[in-house]
Amino acid sequence: MTKAVLVIDVQSLLFDTTPAPFEGTEVVARINHVTQWAREQSCPVIFIQHEQADTPIAAGSEGWQLQKDLEVQPEDLIVAKTTPDSFLRTRLQKVLQELEINELIVCGYASEFCIDSTVRRAAGLGYNITLVADAHTTHDKEHMSGEAIRKHHTATLMDISSFGVALNAITTKELVNL
Repeated sequence: MTKAVLVIDVQSLLFDTTPAPFEGTEVVARINHVTQWAREQSCPVIFIQHEQADTPIAAGSEGWQLQKDLEVQPEDLIVAKTTPDSFLRTRLQKVLQELEINELIVCGYASEFCIDSTVRRAAGLGYNITLVADAHTTHDKEHMSGEAIRKHHTATLMDISSFGVALNAITTKELVNL
């Protein structure tokens, strides 16, 4: 195996809210297509769950749970994290090394925080990255819409060439039709 799918922070507290993230329902459906495709390709699926003690996203809390419409299989892996960087103080790097992964397919939440931080760290660690451009999202902010934030971070991340790895952005449809 060389590829793995990372699904970052698709959790109840972040998706089952009012207002919801930009295209929240559609993004979850797209992630389900990506993970179904990955399983058919024998690619591991790794769900990353953010947790913070004594908050509504504390491990085991209702808000910490994976979003209810997310399709999770028994063979999927779960990695806990406490910062926007899915590698920092987690077991993710060890899991990827054990599985001999060298390419990551990334989707989830939040485009400007956890997606951006994890993609940059993964590239710095030497992983080739495919960002599923329509399967990551965030909430609208005072200064910019969730849609604009997603477009901006997708474009910005794909412009980075100094890591010396492949960074590509494709849509869910493009990925599952490869």
